[in-house]
Amino acid sequence: MSTSTKDLRNVVLLGHSGSGKTTFIEAMLYESGSISRRGTVEAKNTVSDNTPIEHERGNTIFSHQMFVQWKQNKINIIDTPGFDDFIGEVVSSLKVADTALVMLNASAGVEVGTEIVWDYIQKYQTPSIFVINQIDHPKADFEATLEQAKERFGSRAIPVQYPVNQGEGFNKIIDALQMVMYEFSAGGGKPEKKPIPASEAAKAAEMHNALVEIAAENEEGLMEKFFEEGTLSEAELSQGLTIALAHQQFFPVFIASGLKNMGSGRVMGFLNDIAPSPADRPARKLQNGELLPCNSAGKTTIFIYKTLSEPQIGMVSYFKVLSGKLKPGEELTNATNGETERISQIFVTEGKDRTPVNELIAGDLGVTVKLKYGHTNDTLNKDSERKVNPMEFPENRIRKSVYTDNAADMEKMFKVLRQIEKEDPTLRIEQSAELHQTLIYGQGQLHLDLIKYRLEKDFGVKINFGNPKISYRETMMGKADADYRHKKQSGGAGQFGEIHMRVENYYEGMPDPTDINIRSREVEDLPWGGKFVFYWCIVGGAIDSRYIGAIKKGIMQQMNEGPLTGSHCQNIRVSVYDGKMHSVDSNDISFQLAASGAFKEAFRNAHPQLLEPIYHLEILCPDGVTGDVMGDLQTRRAMISGMDSEGHYQKILAEVPLAELNDYGSMLRSITQGRAKFTMKFTEYQLVPTNIQQELVKKHATEE
Repeated sequence: MSTSTKDLRNVVLLGHSGSGKTTFIEAMLYESGSISRRGTVEAKNTVSDNTPIEHERGNTIFSHQMFVQWKQNKINIIDTPGFDDFIGEVVSSLKVADTALVMLNASAGVEVGTEIVWDYIQKYQTPSIFVINQIDHPKADFEATLEQAKERFGSRAIPVQYPVNQGEGFNKIIDALQMVMYEFSAGGGKPEKKPIPASEAAKAAEMHNALVEIAAENEEGLMEKFFEEGTLSEAELSQGLTIALAHQQFFPVFIASGLKNMGSGRVMGFLNDIAPSPADRPARKLQNGELLPCNSAGKTTIFIYKTLSEPQIGMVSYFKVLSGKLKPGEELTNATNGETERISQIFVTEGKDRTPVNELIAGDLGVTVKLKYGHTNDTLNKDSERKVNPMEFPENRIRKSVYTDNAADMEKMFKVLRQIEKEDPTLRIEQSAELHQTLIYGQGQLHLDLIKYRLEKDFGVKINFGNPKISYRETMMGKADADYRHKKQSGGAGQFGEIHMRVENYYEGMPDPTDINIRSREVEDLPWGGKFVFYWCIVGGAIDSRYIGAIKKGIMQQMNEGPLTGSHCQNIRVSVYDGKMHSVDSNDISFQLAASGAFKEAFRNAHPQLLEPIYHLEILCPDGVTGDVMGDLQTRRAMISGMDSEGHYQKILAEVPLAELNDYGSMLRSITQGRAKFTMKFTEYQLVPTNIQQELVKKHATEE
């Protein structure tokens, strides 16, 4: 194990699903001697994809942590999913990585999954290396993929290598940094170094000079030498490129065939020689504004970037040592909740295999188990109160109602969902009192399918998903007066209350009514949004002011479950201007019921209107499927608000009713073959079309 932070490299593999990340990692592990035989996704025996659901689907679902020893360095490797449904695994992995290895598919070019992760790479300012993988594919196109990378990621994407013979016969790589040609045997592995053929010399020299210029630009002394001598030594070149990579001035582009085990060793050599160690990265900014350098001599601080509950084991916590050294048996304080945790054991991992260790130094990645209070995004310290800025995750893009066939399982279901919610910050669970449903919010259908799989396989709880109800709002466009008398006599004291009420639509800045005498005015911000304005206009003691509270309560009961569809009412002004009371029979309940009846009657006569939630959608898709995407949006009552190009993708902006967005993620993936992404965010409530309102009101009446 490494004894110096300088000897560590933390690398996260990112890329669209199908770019070959898991297969490439197998080649890395094999070339380093960590494994004696390469597994395959098809054979379900890779080190990375090691869970039953990943074997079933043939895709990476979870991030997986591994490591290799390469020369003097320990390279920690995190494999991540390519589907944006599991973007949380990508965000958390990037948080602790010091270098991103971005895989591009040589036959498909820059795909939307890569676009997604690039936004987070930029956010975390992570030094990045591109690997154009699957260069042995029959439809591989190195030049086209490189050009797409330059278009999307900028001119700083600079090739270090290029293939001599891409496609099915691929076995030769020209390396412009080492100025050598690598030739591989049919079985891949360690290549034979050969001189660059004369036919490729000019092209290789041009690429080499570009690398020399990048190195020289990042070190003043090197620039002077470059102008004097026209070249740099290997050590000087390495020095300059290290600086350029660390400052994101340079995104080197390599080529490989993970399947044929060609090129992974060269990439690991570059990681070893050029990529930054945790000590080379900028000091981490804490919540209080202070900076935390990665130093083994400092006080111990660890950051939990991922948690996962496993059957028979319990909570498994993945962490990075940010400062100091961590040993088994140490007690650390959680900066989030103040609880003290005893770290009983620490491990390093190779996929599902965990090896206990006696110490982890600053910059290293590890795992511990059975923490009582520690969760994702928590900082744990020894003798300090440091707190790392938490990871920020994207908004949820799909929601479903979730229920069980057996009512007895509901409590267990909710308990397990709450546990998974603590592990997965991209998941949200809500028990909606308004909709009378348990709602689950996720990143997409695949994300929810994973949750369903875990509940049923790991916890024995069978669940179902349904379409959630929509949080409509009720208001009115006009105004109406109503009077309502509540009278009940059943021996002894009875109930009596009569109210004359005006109900009307309210808007900000609306003038007070002038045809009635206003005694008091109250404005309330409703818990569900919008306003409620209440005028007390009783003169001459027709109704005693002590009943104001009961009258408002009766109105609010109707506003909580509106007369049209049982939805919340908002932006309503109520004026109580007359009525009657009885010296014996009037009481709070009488006026509460009278107010409820008067409001309901007036509301129905004031041009009542339903409002529906509208969401802003941003969709990024290839040009070839733009028409299909827009055609689908039109069937969803969408208003297209704009179109723009972003790289080689089209960006569509639209405002869409939430009622039309059920299963939108699955449909978008289907019509674009997984080459599109979208985000959605609530914007406002708008009027429901008349025909739809009539259907909803009729449906509610039938249910009632």
